[in-house]
Amino acid sequence: MSIIVPRDYHIRDVLQQRRVHCITEQQAQRQDIRPLRIGILNIMPKAEAYEYSLLFPLGRSIIQIEPVWLRLHSHSYSSSNQDHLDSLYTTFDEAIRHRGFDGIVVTGAPVEELDFEKVSYWQELKDILTYAREHIVSTLGICWGGMALAGYLGIEKIPYEQKLFGVYPTWNLDRNHRVTGELDDLFWCPQSRHSGISDAAMEQARTDKTVNLLARSDHGGYTIFESTDQRFLMHLGHPEYQTERLIEEYRRDVKQGRKDVAPPVNLDVDNPMNIWRSHSLEFFQQWVKQVYLDTPYEI
Repeated sequence: MSIIVPRDYHIRDVLQQRRVHCITEQQAQRQDIRPLRIGILNIMPKAEAYEYSLLFPLGRSIIQIEPVWLRLHSHSYSSSNQDHLDSLYTTFDEAIRHRGFDGIVVTGAPVEELDFEKVSYWQELKDILTYAREHIVSTLGICWGGMALAGYLGIEKIPYEQKLFGVYPTWNLDRNHRVTGELDDLFWCPQSRHSGISDAAMEQARTDKTVNLLARSDHGGYTIFESTDQRFLMHLGHPEYQTERLIEEYRRDVKQGRKDVAPPVNLDVDNPMNIWRSHSLEFFQQWVKQVYLDTPYEI
């Protein structure tokens, strides 16, 4: 339907060129429609460059979205534009004082090779997740964000000797689920991570009734799963990535001389083709729909 952004938002024109209808807060108020307020805890490098990756699939939803960009007290954001952060981002505590959230997205972060307890902002993130699980309809974790939600639930991650990198066929395990039920039985999913969760740990968590398992890749293991109370949804892939993002990451890793990174699987770096866009749009649309249907409204 539409996404609410400032009139001078830096990628407004780009979003509209991709058929994402952008309106200002004043225009949204005149429409007399209460949008879903989605907090986005963006801890990706160069935070401002990543914003489009989420606004595009969220903005293609039929439901009006108000994104609120969140930052952490305990994270330096050294690679991001500080003026942009100061003008657009707020802390979780400040945002909650203003008004609650219908849903939250926790992005990936380049810390998947660290133990959770060694991540400088781990305690702050755990505090946010504790609040979210009690007060917010759904929290979506992407890549490391998904592993962080799993870690909060007591499911440990493991390091990989070789980076899981490329686009992988992934099996839909629950065709009746509210989010994954409309995904293809077999869909393509981008992956870009140095760690993951073993199948044994995931299956034990299912036995313990901690999670429901929703999708699995032969190479990346269980990729989509949720807490059994359905408050946390975890996607260990990067469905939001554009084609160019995977290529940029590969060239960055090559420049850094990393020996544990091979060219992306199922993606021609010189002649790339996006084969996961439909998965991305459907996944985010169904998540937004779940948040909308589960959000209580006063009559």
